[in-house]
Amino acid sequence: MPPVLLSRGLDPILGVFTGFLAFYLYETHPRNNVPADQRLAELVRWKWVKYQQKKQEEMRALDAAT
Repeated sequence: MPPVLLSRGLDPILGVFTGFLAFYLYETHPRNNVPADQRLAELVRWKWVKYQQKKQEEMRALDAAT
């Protein structure tokens, strides 16, 4: 069994937090110059709108069928 840094429950939380922090710093650092439309928040927002539109179309199809 590999050694634990803090505890078995806290190590995964620390790992996820570190990953999110590293990704945030990567996206916001001026050297990386990630375009605003290619950032994670914008991509998630686009995907959410796409999902909502698909869901509404399915609901309309179900309403039209009844």
